[in-house]
Amino acid sequence: MTTNLAIDNRLLEQARKLGKQKSKLETVSAALEEYVQRRKRLRALEGFATITFDPKFDYKRARNKR
Repeated sequence: MTTNLAIDNRLLEQARKLGKQKSKLETVSAALEEYVQRRKRLRALEGFATITFDPKFDYKRARNKR
């Protein structure tokens, strides 16, 4: 699928050099992959704030039961 985008050439060239990609296509693809991975990690981190802990839980006692 061909798509035409107006991307800042200065930023694209900086990204290409930093990422050591050979082409603009490789650079954009790598940037999109990083973006998706980061958003997935951020979404997973949101779930950590929703966990409630039982203050009565004795982890030392549970460890000794093994």
